[in-house]
Amino acid sequence: MARTYTLKRRAEQQAETRQRIVEAAVDLHGSVGPARTTFSMVAERAGVQRHTLYAHFPDERSLLMACSALALERDPLPDPKPWRNIEDRQERLRVGLTAIYGWFERGAELAACILRDAEIHQPVRETIALRMGPTMAAYYETLGEKLNAKQRAMLDLALSFYTWRTLVRDGGLTRRGAVEAMLQAIEGATKS
Repeated sequence: MARTYTLKRRAEQQAETRQRIVEAAVDLHGSVGPARTTFSMVAERAGVQRHTLYAHFPDERSLLMACSALALERDPLPDPKPWRNIEDRQERLRVGLTAIYGWFERGAELAACILRDAEIHQPVRETIALRMGPTMAAYYETLGEKLNAKQRAMLDLALSFYTWRTLVRDGGLTRRGAVEAMLQAIEGATKS
C-alpha cells in the first residue's frame, strides 16, 4: 500500500514540476520571445535544475509544443465551424473577424513575440504551422467563400495579427472599428 502511494505522489510531483516548467517558459516567451529564451532561463524561472528540465523536455521542440498546447488550452483559437451556418457573407466575415480579433487582443504580447521570432527561428515557425496552420486554413476557407481574388487578398490581410495590431494598437480603432474597416476593404475589392 505504501509503495502505491509513494509512486502516485511521485507522479503528481513530476506533473507539477512539468507544469511549472511549461508555465515559466510561456511567461518568458511572452516577454523575451521563444528564440531568446534559453533552457537556463526557464530552469531558473521554474525553480528547477537544468537536468530536471531536460528530463521533462529533451529538446526545444518538445518544450515549444508543450508551451503552445498550454497557451491554446488557456485561450483556444476561435472555432470557425459555427460561422459556416451564417448565410450572409458579410455577417459571416463580421462574426469571424470579431472572434479572431478578440483572440489577438487577449494574447497580443505573447503573439507579438512568437510571430516576431517565427521570422528568424525555424522551431518556432514549425510549431506555429502545426498548432495554428489548420485553423488558419479553416478561417480562410470559411470566410473566403465566394470571394474573388482581390477580396481573398484583402482577407489575407484581415487575418493577419499585424493588421489587427496596426488598426487597433497603432491606429486607435476599437475591435469593432477594425472589423468594419476590414469588411469595407474586403467588400470594396473588385475584380480587375
